[in-house]
Amino acid sequence: MNGLSFEIAPPAAAADPNRVDVACFVGFVARRSTPLPGSVRAALAAAGWIGGPWARPAEEIETLLQVPVVVDSWNAFAALYDWAARPVGSGTRRCASYLGAAVRSFFANGGRRAVVVRCGDPWPYLEAAGGRAAQRAARLAALLAPAATPLDPTTWRGIGHLAGVPEVSFVCLPDLADICAAEPAIVDVAVEAPDSPEVFVECSVDTAPAVEEDVGLRDLAPPRADDAGFVAWRDALGSAREQLARRHREMLLLAALPLPLRDARNAAAWAQADFLAYLDEAGLLAAPDSSNGGRALGSAFVQLAWPWLRTRFSSDLPGTLEPPDGLFAGVLAANALARGTFRSVAGSRLPSVSGSEPVLSCSGIAATPADRLAQRVCLVAPSPAGWVLHSDVSASADLAWRAGGVTRLLGALLRAARRSGEAALFEASGPALWRRVEQGLGQLLTAFWREGGLGGASPQEAFSVHCDRSTMSQNDLDSGRLRAEISILPLAAVERITVVLDLTGGGVAAAASEPLREVA
Repeated sequence: MNGLSFEIAPPAAAADPNRVDVACFVGFVARRSTPLPGSVRAALAAAGWIGGPWARPAEEIETLLQVPVVVDSWNAFAALYDWAARPVGSGTRRCASYLGAAVRSFFANGGRRAVVVRCGDPWPYLEAAGGRAAQRAARLAALLAPAATPLDPTTWRGIGHLAGVPEVSFVCLPDLADICAAEPAIVDVAVEAPDSPEVFVECSVDTAPAVEEDVGLRDLAPPRADDAGFVAWRDALGSAREQLARRHREMLLLAALPLPLRDARNAAAWAQADFLAYLDEAGLLAAPDSSNGGRALGSAFVQLAWPWLRTRFSSDLPGTLEPPDGLFAGVLAANALARGTFRSVAGSRLPSVSGSEPVLSCSGIAATPADRLAQRVCLVAPSPAGWVLHSDVSASADLAWRAGGVTRLLGALLRAARRSGEAALFEASGPALWRRVEQGLGQLLTAFWREGGLGGASPQEAFSVHCDRSTMSQNDLDSGRLRAEISILPLAAVERITVVLDLTGGGVAAAASEPLREVA
């Protein structure tokens, strides 16, 4: 036809290993019945999932079940996944999946590259009584992959795939709040009365029939968690945080706080009396340690977002609300590309947002419960300029790690240090190598200082690097282990942060801070 042309989308380009804007979405979404594109099949084959030592069955490859797929646009994602085909109940009614909604908001708010791990088909939103509780453990296992080990790809499921996608900086589990929610309900929705009384008219051949107003999915309550649900959500997210802390220190976990059940013990918190107090009482924001099994979320590896949002896209979701983690990931990705990941995104305008539940009132001077909550949670709130991201903080209980830009800066540094460590893995440890490591890290930190990521009037004030006998014991030398110590002054921090980089036999640069703040 004249004027109609077709273009074949090119395969996703290889990611820059030092890129800090790539998000990984792990969750439940349907696969389209279309054939698998050749470019996707080639990428899976190159990664060893087809014909390699850890090859998956052909059916899992065709359905993209538990394999990581890179997409560089919303159209590429929508071509592979039937994201809007989640059953509402036992009938034919459908709604969007939370994973699909999160990826959609990620790209709509500036994201450029995502990795998707499909853990299975979404379950009906309105399940039989007791279905959610009965299936919670199995669904969480598919996401959290407790049996996965980094060195054995045959065990990788869910977030276990992070071991094979080192370019990822942000990790999202969009279905987690729904998995841990109480049984959803149907709510009454008022439908506006017609402007004029109904009358019968003669049929017209050339006019389209009138369409009755469709309230869409407003008659479905969004997923809400009771007290037990909040604990289950905390434990699941804490397990994911623990895996990141042990194996993927350069990655950041982004999560939406669940909506509380209005008739639960936290009813006063829902009315904004003090939601932060409820989170503290439930042990969500404590520092992870032995007293809570390491499952608490007061960690620099976690950024929590709140409240749930009504956007230009959310009308296909239950209650017409979407969790804010996908939008937040897109804002962080766009910020990393345009301004630097270490810069705060607080104050970013969100033109796609038109409402929230609940609507927060933030003054910016810690005068309201929402302002106090903003010290630990990234809040979206209305302002005279429109809807904005009011705060950009990590959930850390340590004030030095509280600013979101600080923890993202550390992630970028660890990513670059890991690459440097891999290059030096097979070199003989000695003074010559130690000096090269010092020089390489010094050049890296100088670049961050020049870009504004570090404070201080000079590089000497901004950081220090040591890699010599003072940073290594005799046992380290005998074992062939190289350890470098850097001390940095992030621009937003209230004190210096010391990090130890350990080049192990696996070629991995691990980190520990002194005192040990975020090593659990």
